Amino acid sequence: MSIRLLLVDDQALIRTGFRMILEETDDIDIVGEAPDGAEAVRLAAELSPDVTLMDVRMPGVDGIEATRRIMARDPAARVLILTTFDLDEYAFAALRAGASGFVLKDVPVDELARAIRAVAGGDAVVSPRITRRLLDVHATHLPGPPTAALDQLTPREQEVLRAVAAGLSNAEIAAQLVVSDATVKTHVGSILTKLNLRNRVQAVIFAYEIGLVR
Repeated sequence: MSIRLLLVDDQALIRTGFRMILEETDDIDIVGEAPDGAEAVRLAAELSPDVTLMDVRMPGVDGIEATRRIMARDPAARVLILTTFDLDEYAFAALRAGASGFVLKDVPVDELARAIRAVAGGDAVVSPRITRRLLDVHATHLPGPPTAALDQLTPREQEVLRAVAAGLSNAEIAAQLVVSDATVKTHVGSILTKLNLRNRVQAVIFAYEIGLVR
């Protein structure tokens, strides 16, 4: 089954380039294109894509505000941010707004496709190095007393949370714990619900903030 992708960038040439590249894949189908954040929000509501590939720097409604609006309407939506350099503070702000990660615009096509597939599957695309930078520069206040919140998790869920914070995908966690991908996905969903977190990115930040991982 194809991943339905909404492509958002204010430069038509870049949209065309990404379309040409991604159309070579067998499992990614571009269902719409938007030249700005306002149109991205409208099309996300109309088309319900599996993933929105969102440029972060656009005139008018930028990728941060567009991500915020998309997530407010549908907390289960998945947004992957496009940026030109990996320590882009705009991209960090988009993560805080609910994006599932970001990739560089010059990323190799196979890596871009993997990132899209990962986000579509519920994973986050943020390396531990980027997570640490995010925490150092943009401390995020997350809900609930940390220790009390952590006590809500079972020992296995805490183990899964540590693995998520280490940057492991669902498949990698499943292999490490010798369980199925579906079991890991269930654990991750339970963790997010119990901790009142929006996505894996916030789960990673939570784990670092309370000292579960270093």
